[in-house]
Amino acid sequence: MEHTITFLPQNKSIRIKAGVNLLSAARRAGVKIPTRCDGKAACLMCKVNVDDDQLQALHPPTDAEQRKLGSLLEAGTRLACQAKVRGSVSVHVPEDPLKAAIRKQLERQQQENDDWF
Repeated sequence: MEHTITFLPQNKSIRIKAGVNLLSAARRAGVKIPTRCDGKAACLMCKVNVDDDQLQALHPPTDAEQRKLGSLLEAGTRLACQAKVRGSVSVHVPEDPLKAAIRKQLERQQQENDDWF
């Protein structure tokens, strides 16, 4: 059975089979989720967020995920390399910190320019 995975804010969707992890789905969809450990739950770089009402669309957290994320699991944070799909779900991919800082600086500069006119 196939399910639709939507990656936000990119708004890219892909249909995949149940049991595929979110990192593999993202790669197939052309969505970049950083990782250094190649899916071994070691680097914690592939954190994504899932809304509470959609958590049931993923298999329960693995032991590795529980150890690594702890209370973050309660807030809907999952490791894309470990979270396996069992239903259609929307996944929020956090913005790269460097890109976020640059975007915020550009927004401030634009606001300052707008204030002059």
